[in-house]
Amino acid sequence: MRAIAERSNKPAKPAGFEKIVLVTRKTRLAELIERFNTLPQAKFYIEHAGGDFAEYQSEDEAYLRSLDAVRRSIEIGLKVQVVDRALVPTFTFLPTDLVITLGQDGLVANTAKYVGHQPIIAVNPDPERFDGILLPFFPNQINHAIEQVFEQRCKIRAVTLAEAKLNDGQRLLAFNDLFLGAQSHISARYRISWNKLTEQQSSSGVLVSTGAGSSGWMSSVFNMASGVAALTGGHAVKSLRLDWEDRRLLFVAREPFISRHSQAHAIAGVVEPRETLQLESLMPSGGVIFSDGVEVDYLQFNSGAIVSVQAASETAQLVVA
Repeated sequence: MRAIAERSNKPAKPAGFEKIVLVTRKTRLAELIERFNTLPQAKFYIEHAGGDFAEYQSEDEAYLRSLDAVRRSIEIGLKVQVVDRALVPTFTFLPTDLVITLGQDGLVANTAKYVGHQPIIAVNPDPERFDGILLPFFPNQINHAIEQVFEQRCKIRAVTLAEAKLNDGQRLLAFNDLFLGAQSHISARYRISWNKLTEQQSSSGVLVSTGAGSSGWMSSVFNMASGVAALTGGHAVKSLRLDWEDRRLLFVAREPFISRHSQAHAIAGVVEPRETLQLESLMPSGGVIFSDGVEVDYLQFNSGAIVSVQAASETAQLVVA
């Protein structure tokens, strides 16, 4: 009787969806085993370095329990395809896919820019470890979330994406942030144009953040600025946060250097909805543009390349509780 009751609570197959795509990511323990070939060798490495291997195991076990719970919950009659985070940039998401992510907040960012207009159900696999700002659901809430989507009764936040478009037509989207600079730790050289100001800069690269990303990497820039200000007797710098749906973008040139050939006036600002931030690369090689920390999926940004950055026409469709 119990099994019958559980089946009857599962969402009916909806019109419009043919497949569930479950996006996962390897745990730290899984990555260690890949690196050292066996569990004992991974354990020896961590403990020899003074680390707590039990924490790696506990984290891995929590993730696998959540993965098992989610896998059982999504067996509702649709096709199911599990995709590792590493394969997302080359995976083709279809308009008939319902996307579920199981991982930290970064997994949502890494996935959202590739799925188009498909709804994303983001699941927190380990609430004791992850704050889950972008993860409104727990594994035991999956059935209800899927049912809400199928019946078109779910709440969705249309999260603003940033767009970097090169003068040759290539394009890259970002959920949290874009990085424009040098592939290595050398200074990036470029000409920046914003708010009727154009100047040549030499810096550690330009960071552009969306509203969703303003509480991430961009917030660390404000933390650094606040610490530097305190060192020199200045006032603390208040972090600027934007709503996820805000069509404005934030940008900052990281560690700009002033010389006879480089200036530092257009260092930080807000790109308004109808404005564009433009950069022209002055780097003969090694220039890159990547988004949301995914360095393997990047655009080359070398001499002759001009990029325009603005809010994208698309938005990420994040299902919320």
